[in-house]
Amino acid sequence: MQKIRRLHLYLGCFFAPLLIFFIATGWYQTANPDRRKSLGEQQTMIDRLRAVHTDSAFPVESVDRYATTGVRWLVYAMSFALLATVVMGIVLAFRSLRQRWLVWFSLGLGFLVPVIFLWLGQRH
Repeated sequence: MQKIRRLHLYLGCFFAPLLIFFIATGWYQTANPDRRKSLGEQQTMIDRLRAVHTDSAFPVESVDRYATTGVRWLVYAMSFALLATVVMGIVLAFRSLRQRWLVWFSLGLGFLVPVIFLWLGQRH
């Protein structure tokens, strides 16, 4: 159990800045869906940061092409680590609480609430 907690801590701390960045730029994209399609259209800093989120590149006027493989693999690693730390967090929650029904209840709400909002947002 100690090793799981330590791994959970280190993975979370290592990927936290990148996760915060992707959460912030993803939020901005959701709030402002007018995405600039090509890398050359990004003029403001926020548009350039959005390009990192969507195109794995930070657009600069003096650059013709981008190699995005490194950033993509880092995002793959971040995604895997996030999934792993979430699973570890759930395992730790079950092992730490005596009232496991609270964990099940929270997990159920975490699934049900987004489904309800998606359902309520449908227009027929």
